Amino acid sequence: MNSARRVRRAGRLGGDDRGSATAELAAGLPALVLLLMFALGAVEAVTARMQCLDAARDAALSTARGGDGRAAAADRAPRGAAVSVTNDGERVRAEVRVTVRPLGPHLPGFSVSGDAVADAEPSDAIGAESW
Repeated sequence: MNSARRVRRAGRLGGDDRGSATAELAAGLPALVLLLMFALGAVEAVTARMQCLDAARDAALSTARGGDGRAAAADRAPRGAAVSVTNDGERVRAEVRVTVRPLGPHLPGFSVSGDAVADAEPSDAIGAESW
């Protein structure tokens, strides 16, 4: 009987830790989910920034060549982006801005943008030079 008491006491001493792994998982899981959401939001923001830069570049080049910069930007810009193109005669500046909401449409987001500048091409330069 003495050995049976030792086994029970050993079981009781080890039994104090029962459920601690579950408690640690319950405490750590929200932090892990939050970290994952942050990482996915960062990837979404970087992707939107690259799309804004591409769209701004296309808009500036198209406008500098005499085309419609807003239409060129619409092909590459992320959904819901605002495109602004200014032309002062010498230079064309295009800016594309979009609000990224990585945690859903009802939660706060942040704005990313891309801009590009191109020298305006003279309208009579095409065909003016002879080769």
